[in-house]
Amino acid sequence: MPTVSSTSVKLDSKMKQRVQRLAASRRRSPHWVLREAVEQYVEREEKREQFRHDALAAWNHYQATGQHVTAGEADKWLAKLEAGKDAPPPTCHD
Repeated sequence: MPTVSSTSVKLDSKMKQRVQRLAASRRRSPHWVLREAVEQYVEREEKREQFRHDALAAWNHYQATGQHVTAGEADKWLAKLEAGKDAPPPTCHD
């Protein structure tokens, strides 16, 4: 079981009231609402950071190799997938 520790968050009175109202409407505690909000924020931002990292890596690879597919090639492939056909992705080229 992971170790749990507490931390504090300072909220202005309006935000605190909003959290309390939301918690009451969900029949949850304000603690639960804040924990859920932090968890969702961190997961979203981690995915955003991974996307940025992957995009930079792809850009660096393209700059180093020139390997790419055209938008038209990608569109044709995606259209096949959308139509329910099992199609391999287009081959990268110079």
